[in-house]
Amino acid sequence: MQATSTVQQTSDDLARAAELPPLSDSRTFGRAFGDIKEGLRQRELWSHLGWQDIKQRYRRSVIGPFWITISQGVIALGLGLLYSQLFNMHIQTFLPYISAGFIVWAFISGCLTEGMETFIANEGLIKQIRAPLTVYALRTVWRQTLMFAHNLIVIVVVVGIFFGSLNQDYALSQNGLCTPDNICHPGLGWYTLTAIPAFFLLAFNGVWVTLLLGIISTRYRDIPQVINSLIQLLFYLTPIVWPIDQLKSGQREGVSWAEPIIHLNPIYHFVQILRAPLIGQAVSPWSWVAVGGITIVGWLLALVAMRNYRSRVSYWV
Repeated sequence: MQATSTVQQTSDDLARAAELPPLSDSRTFGRAFGDIKEGLRQRELWSHLGWQDIKQRYRRSVIGPFWITISQGVIALGLGLLYSQLFNMHIQTFLPYISAGFIVWAFISGCLTEGMETFIANEGLIKQIRAPLTVYALRTVWRQTLMFAHNLIVIVVVVGIFFGSLNQDYALSQNGLCTPDNICHPGLGWYTLTAIPAFFLLAFNGVWVTLLLGIISTRYRDIPQVINSLIQLLFYLTPIVWPIDQLKSGQREGVSWAEPIIHLNPIYHFVQILRAPLIGQAVSPWSWVAVGGITIVGWLLALVAMRNYRSRVSYWV
């Protein structure tokens, strides 16, 4: 009976979307804003579709989406043990660092990779019903949010285990002790709560990334291959499995020139505003400024793309 009710609810949502009045093809920002507004109003549709994506992916599985959590935990544990030895890091503080970095990166890269395929993957729905394009973007970001929520369990467990090392001033190297030769982090505190607005800001950026890249990739099918290659490169350029502390410490004076280049990497700032509060590290105000600037520019580009090409997506798919 519950399955029948769920199917009926989805059918009703799709029927209401199909009954929407035809949208004008005129290229105006009003139509672009209207698409976003209408997409937000159809919360039940995109939230249900996003949850169904997770259930479908782990259909007939015993523990379902918690396989995501297990896989992330195993990867973080394995790489944390390996790189702590390679970089001479303190395992009690480095393991939370790499675990949080991996989970935040998984959300960002998921929005990028799956965002490019948003409209292509929803080809059937786009051709069958007249729904705002924003619905499909929100579906993708909501799916990534659900996966992040499952992965967050890993951070909670790791931080809980090493809480004694993170609840005070600490360093990632030198046995976790603060010395003049390394960077000292303040430890967990009330500012850890800034992770909440940081995540909402990441999700907010995920929507414009999905809209913009989704439109471009639908028109030019070679773009996803190019961006996937860039994402792999960005993973190694972003301090996720290696700490930026090493560039600032006295042990790595020969590579200190790379620090300004790292700060030019926008992904670093997005990772930092969420990862740092979760593990008791301070966030530079410049990271918030960089993320805020990228958010404004990104949404402007997405609105321009929606204004000019929103009505053509159904033909391109």
